[in-house]
Amino acid sequence: MNKLIISVIGEDRPGILAAISDHLYSSGCNIENVSQTILQSVFGALFIVSTSVDMEAKRLQAILTEGVSKLNLNVFVRKHEFVTHAAVLSQPFVITTFGPDKPGLVRGITSIFARHAINVSNLKAVFKGGDDPSNNVMIFEVDVPSATSLPELRQELKQAAQQLDLEINIQHRKIFETMNRI
Repeated sequence: MNKLIISVIGEDRPGILAAISDHLYSSGCNIENVSQTILQSVFGALFIVSTSVDMEAKRLQAILTEGVSKLNLNVFVRKHEFVTHAAVLSQPFVITTFGPDKPGLVRGITSIFARHAINVSNLKAVFKGGDDPSNNVMIFEVDVPSATSLPELRQELKQAAQQLDLEINIQHRKIFETMNRI
């Protein structure tokens, strides 16, 4: 089997996922993973698909580009050799921030993550502008290496949040899920 990564971006409208999945199915592809979102009015999706070894990335890109041409989407397909990294023992956390919108918010928090070798597995950031903290939120799902000093990390994040005028919450993912269960 051959694995390909597909990225799709364009103006959001109904039917995009149906069109893409139809052309993937017709081309003999199996969708293994997909992550799709809408940012303001922009549709974005990443797919990992498996297909026969004779399906080349350029060929599938041409099929998809032609197939969704009426939807005015940008499609990019590439082959990817998946590399298995050495497992790092880590704990899952959810870190949320609220505060006024200003440049440097994502940078201010993610630079701390990078210094501590923390991997961001998911980020949702919505900035509507203005000073109302409820209009500006970042939710980071992260994997914190077990070797990381949690008190030091918490202190560093709280200092950065104070400098950026943010309210920050740091919770183990299990606690976050329990507290936010419907």
